[in-house]
Amino acid sequence: MTLSISTEDFKSTFRNHPAGVAVLTAVAGDEHAAMTVSSLFSISADPPLIGFSVSDASSTARVFNAADTVIIHMVDTDSLWLAKLGATSGVTRFEDSTQWDVLGSGERYFPGAPTIVRAAVVDRVRAGGSTLCVAHAVELVKSEADDDAMEPTPIVYHNRRWHRLNGSSALAD
Repeated sequence: MTLSISTEDFKSTFRNHPAGVAVLTAVAGDEHAAMTVSSLFSISADPPLIGFSVSDASSTARVFNAADTVIIHMVDTDSLWLAKLGATSGVTRFEDSTQWDVLGSGERYFPGAPTIVRAAVVDRVRAGGSTLCVAHAVELVKSEADDDAMEPTPIVYHNRRWHRLNGSSALAD
């Protein structure tokens, strides 16, 4: 038998671990999905690989586990509405067609995010009640991250609340 901490202890531990926030969109067949994640992480710069997990409990799991590509939206304080939209259960995330557009490759995306990356899924690994996805970044759709005049104020999720990161939150250079 494998020893394990309780589910509640595990959730409590990670509730106190701040994480960056992104919104992912995907399409499988004619079904589109969007979800907010705090599990996004860089794996490798060369080649540019990104990882994220999809919980079996998510209503979007079927689409994300079948999609060939994902669109990654890095959110900031100006696009907090998008993070909230992707995190809200039971809503139609593409209901307001003024908030999203379609890439030439067919995926829906939200232009309001400051940085948007298109990535091709290259591997999936089952892990507990989730699927760990590995995606290769193939296109930088939009980036305001390097524009000093438009420097985004990123958000993190910590203890079930949204927080902003800005110059005054830095502890040291």
